[in-house]
Amino acid sequence: MHDRTPLIEMRVDRFLRERLLPAVHRASAPLTVSAWEAPGEPVPFEEASVAPFTPFAVGDVWGRPWGTTWFAVHGAVPAAWLDQPGTRAELVVDLGFTAGQSGFQAEALVWRRDGSVIKGVSPFNTTVAGAVVDGAVDVLVEAASNPDVGSLFSFDPTHLGDPTTAGSEPIYRLRTLELGLRDLTVSALVDDVIVLRQLVAELDASSPRRAELVEGLDRMVDAVDPHDVAGTADAGRAVLAPLLASPAHASAHVLHAVGHAHIDSAWLWPVRETARKVARTFSNVLALMDEDPDFVFASSSAQQFAWIKERYPEIWGRLVERVREGRFVPVGGMWVESDTNMVGGEAMARQFLEGKSFFLEEFGIDTPEVWLPDSFGYTAALPQIMRAAGARWFLTQKISWNETNRIPHHTFHWEGIDGSRIFTHFPPVDKYNSDVSGADLAHAQRNFSDKGRARVSLLPYGYGDGGGGPTREMTAAVARTGSLEGSPSVRHSTPRTFFETAEAEYPNPEVWSGELYLEFHRGTYTSQLRTKQGNRRSEHLLREAELWAATASVRAGAEYPAAELQRLWRHLLLQQFHDILPGTSIAWVHQDAERGYAAIRESAEQIIGTALRALVGTGTETVLANAAPHERDEVAALSIGRASSAGFAAPSPSGDGFVLDNGIVRAVIGADGTFASLVDLATGRESVPPGERGGVVHLHRDTPTQWDAWDIDDTYRRHSDELAASMVRVEGDDVVIERTFGTSRIVERVRLASGSRVLSLSFQIDWHETQKLLKLGFPVDVHTDRAASEIQFGHIERPTHTNTSWDAARFETAAHRWVRVGEPGFGVAVTNDSTYGHDITRHERQGGGTFSLVRLSLLRSPLFPDPRHDEGEYRLEVGVVIGAEVQDAVVEGYRTNLAPRVIDNAGTSAVEPLVMVTDGGVVVEAVKLARDGSGDVIVRLYEALGERVRTGIRFGFTHGTPVETDLLERPVAAASLSDDGTLALRPFQLVTLRIPRAAQ
Repeated sequence: MHDRTPLIEMRVDRFLRERLLPAVHRASAPLTVSAWEAPGEPVPFEEASVAPFTPFAVGDVWGRPWGTTWFAVHGAVPAAWLDQPGTRAELVVDLGFTAGQSGFQAEALVWRRDGSVIKGVSPFNTTVAGAVVDGAVDVLVEAASNPDVGSLFSFDPTHLGDPTTAGSEPIYRLRTLELGLRDLTVSALVDDVIVLRQLVAELDASSPRRAELVEGLDRMVDAVDPHDVAGTADAGRAVLAPLLASPAHASAHVLHAVGHAHIDSAWLWPVRETARKVARTFSNVLALMDEDPDFVFASSSAQQFAWIKERYPEIWGRLVERVREGRFVPVGGMWVESDTNMVGGEAMARQFLEGKSFFLEEFGIDTPEVWLPDSFGYTAALPQIMRAAGARWFLTQKISWNETNRIPHHTFHWEGIDGSRIFTHFPPVDKYNSDVSGADLAHAQRNFSDKGRARVSLLPYGYGDGGGGPTREMTAAVARTGSLEGSPSVRHSTPRTFFETAEAEYPNPEVWSGELYLEFHRGTYTSQLRTKQGNRRSEHLLREAELWAATASVRAGAEYPAAELQRLWRHLLLQQFHDILPGTSIAWVHQDAERGYAAIRESAEQIIGTALRALVGTGTETVLANAAPHERDEVAALSIGRASSAGFAAPSPSGDGFVLDNGIVRAVIGADGTFASLVDLATGRESVPPGERGGVVHLHRDTPTQWDAWDIDDTYRRHSDELAASMVRVEGDDVVIERTFGTSRIVERVRLASGSRVLSLSFQIDWHETQKLLKLGFPVDVHTDRAASEIQFGHIERPTHTNTSWDAARFETAAHRWVRVGEPGFGVAVTNDSTYGHDITRHERQGGGTFSLVRLSLLRSPLFPDPRHDEGEYRLEVGVVIGAEVQDAVVEGYRTNLAPRVIDNAGTSAVEPLVMVTDGGVVVEAVKLARDGSGDVIVRLYEALGERVRTGIRFGFTHGTPVETDLLERPVAAASLSDDGTLALRPFQLVTLRIPRAAQ
């Protein structure tokens, strides 16, 4: 018998497209429109509402790139519509939407004349029911003419990402701004048909259920008169009702549907536009909640809530009420959905401190989950940090993007470097912005890797990246798939409900230990160097500002600038968003970030200067302020002492090159500007392998297959040019090496301090390359199959071999201030002041054995989304530590990033630190005053070497009994601090102490 199914499917699809969808609105009516274009940046409603509007016609062009046009819209509902039951009059808007994604082009916010917000408008959310009041329309439409910079991800270079090059000609044409009369029965029929038709597409061809649905949809077409859809839609629904009522199988997968709108805090739009995206999205959500009492929405990022509170108080008031009902759910507990690979340890702690504290203070909610669907890999330090913040659960999605390997579980325990574990879930739908389509539901059920042990997963749905959130069509699909034969069961839920359900049904999940490395987007460790330098320097400046401000408060009674420090931290935390710090945003975003870092630096330096002067007074002494957690130049950690001057080894000629020798290390620099020899003089151990040279600079072709600023493909290794020196000379204590290539230039200065085992390299780079990758390499004569890399509050060891597909895929990795390779008794560390990307490999050694090659990724030059990516001048610092153990790497990493400060005209020769530890492997990361204004001192420290230790700890001020706390400075059950004043720490353990200040 001939299979009629394909013909029926075509018939249904055409009937839906040509008859049902056009009949959703029975009629339309014109409105009167006038317009006013804001002359510069967006203006508040109060200013726009009194602006000089002029007549505007539907069909006219509007909106320069990144501009704002306000449309005043008014009119009356036709009298003939008022007595039509089962209908609703609504505003219908088409700003000139293109085929791209929602959130990547024109958007609008619709306001009532009284200044209250109705909802947002975007390509797939174009109707506004609340615009019609008492049969009339009188609203303002705040339309943002954001250009489509890359919604289709063609990765073509574009000038649109910089307002100075984006142009001023209108880029949109207003298609529709009118009244529509929605037929509620036809609309419901459309929802019925779409759900069943999408389910048909996912069922096996031999399935009886599929045949039943196909025949039912065919009968629906017969039941609905194409010339009187409104009059016969009820008949069509009656045909489909039994099909929708057939319940799901008892073994069906259960999807907890959580409304969501992933709103990138900046990306292909600037931060200022994100605040408006949040307002549009949140108002959409609140309007949908008014219509659908079952709908629940979860939103992360305290920063985004803070924008609404500050700029949209009317939306905020409605939001607070829905939060109290449990339907608008704050999640994530972070200030923003930050990057986790490059954010420093203390800054990562502050993401949680500021994020969770905001939600506690505003809503009384202690968010139990960490919500990071889209960051580009997850540091192995994160489980401990999350647990220290009081989190129970972790959700992400991005690892589903892996190019090579698949994480074997969707629900599991994730174990960090200190042994902390956290219950973790990857939604098997493999996206964080599902539209609740049949394809998504079926994929989640098929893809779920923990079948047989668990049957629930989370479905985050709603338009995302550029925001928008769930639509009424999505919630209609949830309602129809609650129990539907052939489909997974879908139910409205919250993250807490899902995680509690998942924990109960899967009490002994599998364990994944170590980092969740994303086998993709490896270029994010290097892109936009200015942003990365600003982040690194700001992290250390704020750490230092808090230390000296706290010390000045305790020692000199100075006022602690708590509010200003919080403001600076929040500004920095925003810049750590996962499309800003990784360098994957338009030029405008990174220009803003650079201005932000400059402002942080200015304010932090002022705090530091004020605090230090309060501490040292005025006199004739010259002292050194050492903010590092280790002794430096005979000044104790975290203290102020007498300054001493250290000299440098003078370069001496050697053949065609030069030698630097300080009695500890001897470095031989050849005429080509590379290191022919690096010797530890105490042992005679040579670091440079036979036949190799250190400090080699390579320029690689960098043309990734997919995402320009995001990716480095391993094929870059096939195309490499060594950049030989054009000149090697001596200037004072420096050996100066110059390299010119293309239109770029590198000036490298090499020096060796007296008494040091660190060869210091300073680079001045004038960079004007296109689609190139600059690497600096150091071959090290050690036989090892792994390398240590600093991460937050510790380090991780990664294989340098390629035994497995997992090892081979990890060809570019992130590290913070240092990496080290070594064998028992000898190692070499390489430190940096602003580099995160590294590749560390092993190679065959002349004469037998292997050596390690440590390379730093210094600069890239992709073309999308910023076609002038990283052009300009840079200064970078690199240190090569000869004969380094891990502790040496830790110490020198801080030295490279946290320079001591020389203070002249001081009135004292020393200031004792507030806290001292006796074990050299225990690092004091932060010293500050408590967030609650009590004046208590907060000390955060960690074990840095991966060893189990007991360290003495002493506080240099009169104090009460120290209390161990979480990151939010709340007491926890003490497990580390003993009565004898010592701390027992497991490897890489992070501890926060609160020390009450006793009355003086």
